[in-house]
Amino acid sequence: MSTPEPDLRWAEVAEDLAAEFPALGLAFVVIPATPGRTPPGLRRRLKDMSNRYSGARAVNLRQEPIPWAYRVFFRQVGIDPDESPTPVEAISLERMRAGEFKSRNLVDDALLCATMDTGVAVFAFDADEVSGAPRLDLTPKNRQLVISDDDGVVAELFGRRDQSIGVTDQTRSIMLCAPRVKGVPEVSVQEALWVASDLLAAGTLGKSAGGDHTSR
Repeated sequence: MSTPEPDLRWAEVAEDLAAEFPALGLAFVVIPATPGRTPPGLRRRLKDMSNRYSGARAVNLRQEPIPWAYRVFFRQVGIDPDESPTPVEAISLERMRAGEFKSRNLVDDALLCATMDTGVAVFAFDADEVSGAPRLDLTPKNRQLVISDDDGVVAELFGRRDQSIGVTDQTRSIMLCAPRVKGVPEVSVQEALWVASDLLAAGTLGKSAGGDHTSR
C-alpha cells in the first residue's frame, strides 16, 4: 500500500530578506516517522550509491548546476564554500575520506540519499518541538540568515541548530526542510523532500510491520 503524499509548504520569508534574495525559499513537509536503525533496503541503496560515486564525480560535483548555485549563494551571504562546504559537497568529501557512504541511522541515511540524489540540502527537525510554521529571517544584530519559529531562532540556515528541536529516539513526527536559492529549480526541492519522505515512511512502516529497526 502506497503512503500518502505529504503536504509540501513554503515558509514565510522576511520582507528585507526576500527583497535581497528574491529566489530564496524554504520548503518543508511534516510526516509521521520515528528514527531507528537503517532497514536493509536503504543500506543497499547507500552501497549502490557508493559504488556509482567515483572520485572523478566527487571532484567535478561543484561544477554541476545545483551544487554551484549553493556555492554562489554561500559567497553572497559571506560563507566561504571552500572552508565551509555546501551540504552536498560535505557529504561528497566524507565519501572520499571514508571510501563509502557509511550507514548511520534511518533519518541520517534518508537525508543523505535525498541530498545526493538531487543536490538539494535536506535537514530534519522534531516537528513537535517546532512552534508554529518555520520562517526565514535575518537577525537584526549581525544580519545572519536563520530559521525561526514562533518562539524565536531555532537554526542557522546552513549552520548550527538548536538541539532542543533535533530528532531524538522520542521523535514521532519529523519536519523535513529544504532550502531553495537562485539557480535551484523548485521541482528539485520538491523531489528532494519526496525522496526523503518516502525513505523515512518506508523505514517506519518496516518497523511497524515487525522489522528489527530499533533506534541505535
